[in-house]
Amino acid sequence: MSKTAILVDGGFYRKRAKKLWGQHSSQETASGLITYVRRHLKEHVYHHELYRIFYYDCAPVNKQMYHPLLKRTVNLGATPNYSWMCDFLNCLKEKRKVALRLGFLDDANSVYTLSYASVKKLCNGALSPDVLTEKDFKLTIRQKGVDMKIGMDIASLAYKRQVDQVVLIAGDSDFVLAAKLARREGLDFVLDPMEMEIGKDRDLFEHIDGKSSCGNPYKRERNAEENNQFKV
Repeated sequence: MSKTAILVDGGFYRKRAKKLWGQHSSQETASGLITYVRRHLKEHVYHHELYRIFYYDCAPVNKQMYHPLLKRTVNLGATPNYSWMCDFLNCLKEKRKVALRLGFLDDANSVYTLSYASVKKLCNGALSPDVLTEKDFKLTIRQKGVDMKIGMDIASLAYKRQVDQVVLIAGDSDFVLAAKLARREGLDFVLDPMEMEIGKDRDLFEHIDGKSSCGNPYKRERNAEENNQFKV
């Protein structure tokens, strides 16, 4: 039985999960994540042994920020999003075989900006500045250290031969070099883009051994073949 490490780009997973399956409580989301990633251990007639689930994300920001529309500061630590994220990370800490790899958010350069859709509407005259609402703004904070931790862990798993397979849940080509290294060291490298089309990103698709998405974790699992849609 081969041993599998599952690496989850947390920011990507949370965004895709919300889009695909809707908003859930922090506890439900943590449980749904575990259900989802464990489906990767069933590949057709094969069953893999779980080495560990590595979850990469950032703790939420707890600071005061000025909002240009409201013309006042907003306490991010008192928002529902802050409480949800803290609870979510705490729930994951209690899950078996889950290792949190936390980077940090660059709150020193954080800012409220207009969403892309709102900017388009303003430019084509479909939206007037005097009718802007809070929904037209988004908080922009860049992650620091997350991608580096993912790359380092992939390299460590490969060089130390701790696993036979790596499953990466992510959606961009930032990890091409790490994927190439893992394959050169003999690991089976599987990408899970969570049903997102990556056909145009040939660099990423070229350097993986397979692509797999595992279906809705909030629905009862019927069988491994249906939920684990594996492509080679």
